[in-house]
Amino acid sequence: QVQLVESGGGLVQAGGSLRLSCAASERTFRNYIMAWFRQAPGKEREFVTAVRWSGGGTYYAESVKGRFTISRDNAKNTVYLEMNSLKPEDTAVYYCAARAIGTVSTDRGAYNYWGQGTQVTVSS
Repeated sequence: QVQLVESGGGLVQAGGSLRLSCAASERTFRNYIMAWFRQAPGKEREFVTAVRWSGGGTYYAESVKGRFTISRDNAKNTVYLEMNSLKPEDTAVYYCAARAIGTVSTDRGAYNYWGQGTQVTVSS
């Protein structure tokens, strides 16, 4: 059972930056595809970004492309989400997710493990 713990959320003004972290308990973390999803009030949970186990392949939702960067440190069992040029519409609970097998997917149902979420609020 993989446990994921997010941190780094908070309140920031529009145009600002935040860095989220997701620490995984599993020592075979390097074999997992890691992703970030987000869920705004009254909306479905949506894909934000994902990274392959090697870190070489990254995928982004169009809404965050050019502003957000996902990275991972397999030695620390941690994945990061660097968020720049934040907008009020980025306000949501951000969830870290892990997928043990297969390829990168934007479908939340494809991910086996989830963190508890961290709130990101962007004020205008």
